[in-house]
Amino acid sequence: MFSLIHGLSSAAPPTTLDTGNTAWMLVSASLVLFMTIPGLALFYGGLGRSRGVLNMMMMSFGALGVTGIIYVLWGYSMSFGSHDHLGIFAGPFQFFGLSGLLPGQPGATVLHSGGIPVLVVVGFEFTFAAITVALISGAIADRVKFSTWMVFSGLWVTLVYFPLSHMVWGGGMLSGSVHGLASKLFGSAHGVADVVPIDYSGGTVVEINAGMAALVVVLVIGKRVGFGSQPMRPHNVPLVMLGSGILWFGWYGFNSGSAFGANASAALVWINTTVAACAAMLGWLVLEKWRDGHPTSIGAASGIVTGLVAITPACGNVTPLGAIGIGLVAGVLSAYAIGLKFKLGFDDSLDVVGVHLVSGLWGTMALGIFARGTGLAYGEWRQLVVQLVITLVTLVYAGVVTGVIAVALKATMGWRVSDEDEAAGIDLVEHAETAYDFGSVFSASRLGHHHPERPTRHTNKEEVDA
Repeated sequence: MFSLIHGLSSAAPPTTLDTGNTAWMLVSASLVLFMTIPGLALFYGGLGRSRGVLNMMMMSFGALGVTGIIYVLWGYSMSFGSHDHLGIFAGPFQFFGLSGLLPGQPGATVLHSGGIPVLVVVGFEFTFAAITVALISGAIADRVKFSTWMVFSGLWVTLVYFPLSHMVWGGGMLSGSVHGLASKLFGSAHGVADVVPIDYSGGTVVEINAGMAALVVVLVIGKRVGFGSQPMRPHNVPLVMLGSGILWFGWYGFNSGSAFGANASAALVWINTTVAACAAMLGWLVLEKWRDGHPTSIGAASGIVTGLVAITPACGNVTPLGAIGIGLVAGVLSAYAIGLKFKLGFDDSLDVVGVHLVSGLWGTMALGIFARGTGLAYGEWRQLVVQLVITLVTLVYAGVVTGVIAVALKATMGWRVSDEDEAAGIDLVEHAETAYDFGSVFSASRLGHHHPERPTRHTNKEEVDA
């Protein structure tokens, strides 16, 4: 069965360990883990309001914890097992608990292509799953029960992320498999589609998937109290800047690590990742200066992330000039898109939809234009059709299944804290902690669930500072 794990087409497993590739993949996996904690936690924490910063960071921590256990139990098996089910997911029990992959087990597959231990691949893939779940949390800041979020994380990664990971990277219907949709559209030869879908590091599996899920969950949960009428500005811009810098640093593991080796492909990916982020940041800042009169720190941080999102699916298949174009357009598109939530009336707290969904869509579709040798810029059109198909299937699958999960949890556990608790601050309500000492603003009796001194919704950090 054809299998594509990010940039690597798997052939017969080698018999010799490649220490250089193994070291690079261990570093890459650690970099991606660093993206989630502390990178994303700091980035989202700073973008949120002062009395929700701990909850925002805890959602990243919680998603990482839940995903780590589930990935070892059935996540890797569902994503990359050989027992395919309708091209949607692999058997969850083939490698349950990583059985069949551990050194010393009879008949175990110990080495992957490139001379990399399979367990290193498992660790690398786990970090992708964890950050994808955590990305969703930015859309639902300040109003969600932590217990519901934890249950959602487990259900979503199992029913949405693992199947899409299998579909795209594990030989399923959105891969270059002879049984995939691309082969049905344009044929195949030697067991591989004539036009292979491209998602080098996660445009569909990570970015579009998380962005679409965020949009659906926001629509199910509803708006924060005061959305559109009260100030909800980022409370700590230096944290946002620090978080974006860590995300950029970690993204080299995300993208260059997907080459699955210390090789020339990883070098090209490094360059493309860098220039796309630079171009997107500049595009965002120029738009801000033209539109608002001032280039902002938040704009610079957001532009960087936007470029990284857009280049993720394309980083190994375009030239540096193509990467600059992809990043520049992404910065402008997302800078415009984040304002849509006010026009359309959905409360995407930290702009997951505007950044990850919009730029993920652009980056995935841009491959139909800029992909070396197969894009429109090279006189070919079929790659664009294939990219459109995998994009649409991802949107529909992620949207429908996420909707079912979100509605089911709303009907059972409930998503929202009460309006009164939301006004008091979700850190205190959900975790009995506060990130900053506001003195007597928060009464100690809150820990006993009494509220004689509860502040109004207007008492937030930006107004205290003012």
